[in-house]
Amino acid sequence: MDDSPQLPVESKRFRETSLSDLPKLVETIRARTPARILVGRSGAAYRTATQLELRQDHAAALDAVHAELDLLRDFGRELVERWRLFEVRSQATSKTEYLMRPDLGRRLEEAGRQQMIRVCPPKAHLQVVIGDGLSAAAVVAQASRWLPLLHEASKSQAWTFGQPFVVRYCRVGILNDIGEALDPDVVVLLIGERPGLATAVSLSAYLAYRPRAGHTDAQRNLISNIHDRAVSPEVAAKRIISLAIKMRELKTSGITVKEVVAMASRIT
Repeated sequence: MDDSPQLPVESKRFRETSLSDLPKLVETIRARTPARILVGRSGAAYRTATQLELRQDHAAALDAVHAELDLLRDFGRELVERWRLFEVRSQATSKTEYLMRPDLGRRLEEAGRQQMIRVCPPKAHLQVVIGDGLSAAAVVAQASRWLPLLHEASKSQAWTFGQPFVVRYCRVGILNDIGEALDPDVVVLLIGERPGLATAVSLSAYLAYRPRAGHTDAQRNLISNIHDRAVSPEVAAKRIISLAIKMRELKTSGITVKEVVAMASRIT
């Protein structure tokens, strides 16, 4: 009778993996995540190549946070004219003030507020807003893909699609000002996420049903980590429309609205 301890099946499989298979195994694992795992070391430190990659990614993150958005330069005249995009600002007067005073990024500058009211039709079923947030690079990288996706999805639902526009020095709370002024059913804010060392071009999509002054994140829904190596814009757009359908049915948004990802995958 064999009284030796029995290894779990996974441990047996790992023990049976030959050394020649390990590089392929490591390559497979690393292909599934941008995290720096199994990168090797030199003594107690990263290897030189890994250190250089870290410095490069850190610099990209800093550049994304401090970059200034320019509508024509970054989006191109064709995109701006096609969607009749215009830019307004929050009450922050500079990127430095925006970073140090988050409260100013949650309110529209009065001139921009009046321009928004003048240009955007009220009471749209879906109102899309693009905010630079903490990564103008993310907005620049993805904006041209987003507007056609959400516009076509709105048409498939027979919804009115509000005039999209861009907010410079934008924080999520700007949703409340927009809701008060335009009274759309659902507002979608596409905003640059705080960059990390895995990517500097990740977007978040915040959704709110008829946002009003005093609303907090409890009245909002979020789809985050939108970029080509995580949630693709195409998948995220379907999830946005799925959530918007539910919000309009329930006449609310936030913690009482649960996302059903399987439903989103069926929307064409």
